[in-house]
Amino acid sequence: MSGVGPIRQDWEPVMIRKKAPTAAARKDEKAVNAARRAGAEVETVKKYNAGSNKPASSTTSLNTKKLDEDTENLAHEHVPTELKKAIMKARMEKKLSQAQLAQPQVIQEYESGKAIPNQQIISKLERALDAKLRRKK
Repeated sequence: MSGVGPIRQDWEPVMIRKKAPTAAARKDEKAVNAARRAGAEVETVKKYNAGSNKPASSTTSLNTKKLDEDTENLAHEHVPTELKKAIMKARMEKKLSQAQLAQPQVIQEYESGKAIPNQQIISKLERALDAKLRRKK
């Protein structure tokens, strides 16, 4: 081992530290509470739509003005009073109950005016009652 000098020890102190906390760890509830106890300034921000799977552009706020300006009346058509009376009159003349004529719920809806007029159902009722229910305007 000629040519090799004496072995020396390096006695300088070595500091081992933990890594700085990540952003997620800094937002941890424990870390926030510890910072508050220490008197540090803590900023809290409520994020809108955070944690949802929707992009920010798909919110309804883009269409609110359009919806506010919309004045269209969106109501479906109801059975006219003349048709209701014609169905009841023809059924009574034939001495049929609602159940004997067709499904009771369908006849009830038509006679009460709650049904949405369906021309196929009205034509079937005309055939079953042997009467003209629709009047030309």
